[in-house]
Amino acid sequence: MNLSSPNPETGQLVSISRSDRWQVYARLQELDIPCICLGDGRFQAKIDTPLAALQLWSVIYQFTSSRRQLVEQLERCWQY
Repeated sequence: MNLSSPNPETGQLVSISRSDRWQVYARLQELDIPCICLGDGRFQAKIDTPLAALQLWSVIYQFTSSRRQLVEQLERCWQY
């Protein structure tokens, strides 16, 4: 995942693999976060609250992390 500089007019641009971005798009739509998949492979989401930023990070992490990373994260949560 690569983040570009934020643009207040258009939102945050994120580079996500083409295979993942439609799933990310669908999940963010469910969370009522405005977003669009651009033709050049980038993904754009309008992030205007800390909660929306956290949700974006969480959704992208879910789709771009390996199974091992997700299992380790879940195990850390269980320990707390």
